[in-house]
Amino acid sequence: MDIVKNFSISQAIQLMLAPGLMISACGLLLLGMNNKYSLVVNRIRILNEEKRRLFSKAGQKDFHTDENVRLESLSMQLRKLVFRVKLVRNAVFAYTSAVALFVITSILIGFQYFFKVENFSYFITLLFLLGMLSVFTGVVFAAYETIKGYDIIRLEVKVDE
Repeated sequence: MDIVKNFSISQAIQLMLAPGLMISACGLLLLGMNNKYSLVVNRIRILNEEKRRLFSKAGQKDFHTDENVRLESLSMQLRKLVFRVKLVRNAVFAYTSAVALFVITSILIGFQYFFKVENFSYFITLLFLLGMLSVFTGVVFAAYETIKGYDIIRLEVKVDE
């Protein structure tokens, strides 16, 4: 496959843009995941503070059954939220890895063009496909995290019924 000899500069730039578009797409996915990460961490902090207040009140005589139920609910929600934060972390890691693979792919396409390296296309294609696989992995983690988020809301509503 002698692809290097037939490249024009505009074709090389076009080939380098495909990974560039994926970098942009991953940037949007990362922005959403970082926002979700902040929200989940903030929710953990709020629930943890409420749990501390209830614990400090637990030894007093006016501690009610409702407060005990709430304390148990908080503990369960916090465990589930920590699991959610791990899923978000994994999604962010997968998207960030994809960005790195797409950047390397783009650089290697330019390297292949400018230095007329032959038989390098398979390696470049493999890196691009690994980047796409990493994006897919991030999407799977993000979807699973969304499902778990719904479960936590259902749990909180069920306890208050």
